[in-house]
Amino acid sequence: MKAVLDLVAGARPNFMKLAPVQRAVATLGAQDFRIVHTGQHYDADMNDVFFQELGIPAPDFHLEVGSGSHGAQTARILERYEAHLVANRPSATVVFGDVNSTVACALAAVKLGVPVVHVEAGLRSFDRTMPEEINRLLTDAVAELLLVSEPSGVANLKREGVSDSKVRLVGNVMIDSLMGQLPRARERGAAQRLGLAPKGYGFVTLHRPSNVDDPAVLGRLVSLLQELSRELPLVFPVHPRTQNAARKLALQPGLEPGQERLRCLGPQPYLETISLVADAAVVLTDSGGLQEECSVLGVPCLTLRENTERPVTVELGTSRLVGNDVALIRAAFDDVRGGRWPSAREIPLWDGRAGERVAQALADWLAR
Repeated sequence: MKAVLDLVAGARPNFMKLAPVQRAVATLGAQDFRIVHTGQHYDADMNDVFFQELGIPAPDFHLEVGSGSHGAQTARILERYEAHLVANRPSATVVFGDVNSTVACALAAVKLGVPVVHVEAGLRSFDRTMPEEINRLLTDAVAELLLVSEPSGVANLKREGVSDSKVRLVGNVMIDSLMGQLPRARERGAAQRLGLAPKGYGFVTLHRPSNVDDPAVLGRLVSLLQELSRELPLVFPVHPRTQNAARKLALQPGLEPGQERLRCLGPQPYLETISLVADAAVVLTDSGGLQEECSVLGVPCLTLRENTERPVTVELGTSRLVGNDVALIRAAFDDVRGGRWPSAREIPLWDGRAGERVAQALADWLAR
């Protein structure tokens, strides 16, 4: 009888990582798999359209946990995934990335003796004020197989005392999705439909608490974006968290749709986002995934964070850490505009075949 894998996802970044893995596992045919959706992201803009665009089969199980505080949401996921495991025990649970669904399902599984595999293991920002860092640390601590996207992850796990026998450097599965979907994304012509020329605008995302929860910080960033947009039009899909924070702070006029230079949109589907990023002259973001995508696409990335768990995007890619310091952001923006930005270099194993290496690693591990 074949082993059965639970492939668990709950938020947008998970879907982009799950898609190439489920395809590769299906192609290899060494195991059966079930897709478990926790429902951490549950609205159509943040969820359904990603499944459609990435060609992910409908989930076999949906836990429907919805939103909530970190504690409430994590507890609800743990409780519901535990009940699922009792009724439908898999051979192993495969989790992705660093969201609440990742750590909650890993904990539920290991407590019931179900082996855990972590895809995108070993990444560290060394900033424990970030909930994602706690999720990464705890998930790696209980996982039996750690599949790593970049060399820093291998070094981090070695320093933490993890046995080499548990670790595999497989590359970045999210880049598989990027490379596979890029031709379709370019066909969208998202910038042209907004009346913008390729490389004639910037692209912005903001959602992390360090940038949107503090009124003073968010106010400064919105003012800076308005200032920069007078030099270069900016396209800004506003995350619901950011929209809510702006509304509470009476910053809504700065983030309204319909402005000519600072184009504020709602959350965008995956292909629209990639289309806009690929044609942008510069990206300003606090997203980990966009750091990676920009580095492969060769788009300058101003990373609005003090640290990154993806250092290869700074070392070999196009990312520069600027935090939320207005002067640093301004200087980096000027460097881009002045042509003073280093070109990206090739990142090992970010070649569009990481999903295949994950599938083979899973097959070898289960056959041991």
